[in-house]
Amino acid sequence: MSRPFIKSYVATADIAPYLIAKAAVPATGTTVSTAAAATDSLLGVTDSLGGVAGKAVDITLQGPAEVRLGGNVGFNDPLTADANGKAIVAVAGAGANKRIIGYALAPGALDDIIPIRVAPGYLANPAA
Repeated sequence: MSRPFIKSYVATADIAPYLIAKAAVPATGTTVSTAAAATDSLLGVTDSLGGVAGKAVDITLQGPAEVRLGGNVGFNDPLTADANGKAIVAVAGAGANKRIIGYALAPGALDDIIPIRVAPGYLANPAA
């Protein structure tokens, strides 16, 4: 497997390990916080240390990482963020677009930490 691409950003609030991070409000510069929705600007996944408000936090932007689940997922399911920054299966509704953070490399259930392939993108579903 390839090596992960990891970059440090400043956390706007405490961010737990193995969660999906989003780009914070652009006016605050290049800061990150915990993702809270599939429509957030998903950036990557925090490492095993997480981060503290105002300090650096390492974010895996691409490649292999681990993430905490917010529900059941299957192998190779596309993943997005739930309201707590945990990974859930991304399912687009008619006319709705969702951001994805990557793909599950193993199946898992609520609060499991599983390996993923971080590959940010969109799951688009045009209106019927």
